Amino acid sequence: MDRMEVTETFDGIVLPGHLHTAESLRFARSFQFRDTDVLIATYPKSGTTWMQEILTLVYSQGNLQPAQTIPNWARAPWLEHTYFKEMLREADGPRLITTHLPCQALAPALRKSKAKVIYMARNPKDVMVSFYHFHKLAKFLPDPGSFDDFLMRFLDGKVQYGSWFDHVKGWLSRQKELELFYITYEDLHQDLGRSVARLAAWLGCPLQEEALRVILQHCSFSSMRENVMVNYTLIPREIMDHSQGRFMRKGTVGDWRDHFTPLQNMLFHRLYRENMQDSSLRFHWTMD
Repeated sequence: MDRMEVTETFDGIVLPGHLHTAESLRFARSFQFRDTDVLIATYPKSGTTWMQEILTLVYSQGNLQPAQTIPNWARAPWLEHTYFKEMLREADGPRLITTHLPCQALAPALRKSKAKVIYMARNPKDVMVSFYHFHKLAKFLPDPGSFDDFLMRFLDGKVQYGSWFDHVKGWLSRQKELELFYITYEDLHQDLGRSVARLAAWLGCPLQEEALRVILQHCSFSSMRENVMVNYTLIPREIMDHSQGRFMRKGTVGDWRDHFTPLQNMLFHRLYRENMQDSSLRFHWTMD
């Protein structure tokens, strides 16, 4: 399927037509979750690949074979993508599923099951910078234009996948009604071992010391960056132009400081406060 220039609109947000069709989005909304399913929910560029890799190894108890032989998008396929049905692995145990969709699209279906949701968020300044660079790489996304133009569209929620503010507030406002575990990119950076152990315990899949050691080594940024099952170099250049950069670019916290001007930073702060002032949610990052 090509559709590189096509967009789909779903629940008021625009999505790349290369990955989504009206049919695949309808299927996602009506998907029947099993009680044993585990859903990774993120806004783009918030650490999705990292979480896919961690959960693969938690459920394999540190066995590297699936992580080294199966592409991550096949191990934890995107619910809303056109390829989801053919990639979803029919297994007796937990199925790992990934989504970038807003909560309102999936909450009704999730409430009918005991499926677990892991929501991963990231400092929106770093999200915006990473998303900007990803637009240069991904040919199924529009040209980002200048950094300043993209920043304004991001703050207005006019980028593909919609508003970061709405996405985060939407999912985290459902914590009490869904089986939802909230974690941030910054949590993983600060203490990967503790974060992985907490996740594994919540999933009812505690880890032996050796399994945890293997996971920490394999899920380091340097290791994942060189793993072709993770770094997206298997994707053809017609879809991702690898000459424009690497999918796994830096993997750092605070990269926004190398991109924002003082004026851009001031504007971001103002709109962040305006959008989040009515929220009691606690975030694990600093905006300074």
